[in-house]
Amino acid sequence: MFEFIASAAADSTAMTEARMTEIVFPDHTNHLGTLFGGQALAWMDKAAFIAASRYARRTVVTARSEQIDFHTTVPKGALVELIARVVDTGRTSMQVEVEMHKEDLLSGESQLATRGRFTMIALDETGKPTPVPPLPR
Repeated sequence: MFEFIASAAADSTAMTEARMTEIVFPDHTNHLGTLFGGQALAWMDKAAFIAASRYARRTVVTARSEQIDFHTTVPKGALVELIARVVDTGRTSMQVEVEMHKEDLLSGESQLATRGRFTMIALDETGKPTPVPPLPR
């Protein structure tokens, strides 16, 4: 499930944030019962893709993931909320910061689990990089 947050500008390109909620099932975990790092990265990449696609109104691809910091483990049964924000733009690229927070389903306690940055490239109809609108300041 995604929720999109618009900034103050009325233009549809002002959509800079996407939120996604998942639950950690046993098939998402390793032998210790905690979320696989690869699954966390897949969810983060998906959230970055949605935020960048919505912002650019173009097909986008991941060009780079960097500085992925794992702050704490995420146990089986936890909810995770991913928050992806377009924080900068280049000519054809967008920098998307993604945070993943874990939440205990019963207590409601929430904590930052993982944070990272993704570079997404906008593509035209022929699959070539295409300009994106500058980020409103």
